[in-house]
Amino acid sequence: MHYQNKTVFITGATRGIGKAIALKLGSEGANIVIAAKSVEENPKLGGTIYTAAAEVEKAGGKALAVQCDIRFEEQIIEAVNKAVATFGGIDILVNNASAISLTTTEQTDAKKFDLMHDINVRGTFLVSKHCIPHLKKGKNPHMLFLSPPLNMNPKWFGNHVAYTISKYNMSMIMMGLSEELKKYQIAANALWPKTTIATAAVQNLLGGEALMNMSRKPEIIADAAYYIFQKAATQCTGNFFIDENVLNDEGVTDLSHYSVVPGARLYNDLFTD
Repeated sequence: MHYQNKTVFITGATRGIGKAIALKLGSEGANIVIAAKSVEENPKLGGTIYTAAAEVEKAGGKALAVQCDIRFEEQIIEAVNKAVATFGGIDILVNNASAISLTTTEQTDAKKFDLMHDINVRGTFLVSKHCIPHLKKGKNPHMLFLSPPLNMNPKWFGNHVAYTISKYNMSMIMMGLSEELKKYQIAANALWPKTTIATAAVQNLLGGEALMNMSRKPEIIADAAYYIFQKAATQCTGNFFIDENVLNDEGVTDLSHYSVVPGARLYNDLFTD
């Protein structure tokens, strides 16, 4: 088992993509740290850190549920300390927590703008910062950012500039860290889906049932992450990976089982031409 005794710190792992990665690596024997906000079920979103941790353990992994709102540095430090106290270190960091609002400039209030930048940019930066000392001691250490390729086509800015710049900032943090941490042999990469992924965000905020039915399941991202983390950290850093390309490179060419509705037309995700 590639992930036996490896410790994976995942932000926003209560549901969706973060939880899919937690379950995949947990089923391979990893210790999973679920660092997220939800301790009480939100009926619109579903899931808490405790339900996600229980699912990971049922899948065969060890799990630690830590309430952590990455807008607050003291909560990040406490979550990292708890992870290290429980499992002895951190080998993999997944920066997954994100806020999204696909609103035009006039429709984006300051609170929404700040939330996206507090989580996607500042939170991602600080979680990364506080994990670095432990990743330096990790086994084949990796950081993975759920953020898009830096695509400068104006169409990706025109409809929701506040969200776009927050996600591109996440990608630039990855790029900076991949360079900065080379000397410590810590890999930093980004991963983004080619198609929309069936998550609560897609259902509630973006396109409802219709878009869900044109999406793939979060497991495709989890399977891509599973392959990325097996690559040598010294050889594999600074990449903007797209989920289906990662799988194709591993010889997985039939992706039909990832579709929510088998055979349905898929909808391209943002930032992928």
